[in-house]
Amino acid sequence: MEKPTGRITVDPGVCHGKPCIRGMRYPVENILEWLGSGMSFEDILADYEDLEREDIVAALEFAARLAQVKRIEMLAA
Repeated sequence: MEKPTGRITVDPGVCHGKPCIRGMRYPVENILEWLGSGMSFEDILADYEDLEREDIVAALEFAARLAQVKRIEMLAA
């Protein structure tokens, strides 16, 4: 399977530079929100026909990499 960086792109001219799926206007955060709301892979693919199963997997892998931090420090407001 392709590495997520091949499917996740960042372009300042697309969705204000948010990480998106293959340069399209599908931010990774939307994919994660859909999954978090209970949509299945099949639901997403049925609603958004230009997405592929590998795009959803890449979004999850991208989020997992972002979550791999050594520690989080809270900043004073």
